[in-house]
Amino acid sequence: MKARVYVTLKEGVLDPQGKTVKHALDNLGFEGVQEVRIGKYMEVSLGEMSAADAEKAVHSMCEKLLANTVIEDYRVEIEA
Repeated sequence: MKARVYVTLKEGVLDPQGKTVKHALDNLGFEGVQEVRIGKYMEVSLGEMSAADAEKAVHSMCEKLLANTVIEDYRVEIEA
């Protein structure tokens, strides 16, 4: 079983890396880019367990390690 974890900065949290990428895109001539927000994507391979148990385990991983929940949101997708 595999879990996909998407971690993004919460709204209102400054994203200097995203601003740098947006500036670079502007300089490269890409028009119409209004904002870039940088996040993280992780895949977690899990052993045999139910989808419900996997989701519960990965949410716990996010709360304890994978995301800084003070400034980041996360979303988990479980691939059955």
